[in-house]
Amino acid sequence: MRRLIVIAVLAASFQALAADIEILNATVRQPLPGRTVSAGYFSIQNPTQQSVIVVAATSPWFEKVELHQHRFVDGMMRMESVERIEVAPQQTVHLQPGGLHLMLFKPSQQLQLEQQVPIELQFADGHKIAISAVVTKIPKQ
Repeated sequence: MRRLIVIAVLAASFQALAADIEILNATVRQPLPGRTVSAGYFSIQNPTQQSVIVVAATSPWFEKVELHQHRFVDGMMRMESVERIEVAPQQTVHLQPGGLHLMLFKPSQQLQLEQQVPIELQFADGHKIAISAVVTKIPKQ
């Protein structure tokens, strides 16, 4: 009986944590013509007293989604996958061009501007958050 109470309390605290996390300004870039790769950006706001860790992302609109970052290696900017994105208590982490971001591979359909792309974020504690990211154009450089 005591074990069930502990499990119930833990489950309730995970649900409360998931409810407190905010995902803001989610976007997915429209792939360039002939390309099958896109990028996703958003902010993760953690108003809680515990760190939260994103360990995976999925979307039914893409064959694969990976957590990525840009970083300088030997004087050159390189992109690499990462296993996790940690958001400290009372902090916000921004997934943005030139930094942390999602890489989305092989869309199952052509992405149109202003469409809402479903994405699910999975956290280390097991909870998931479903978000909707608007398709935007890649800015001209």
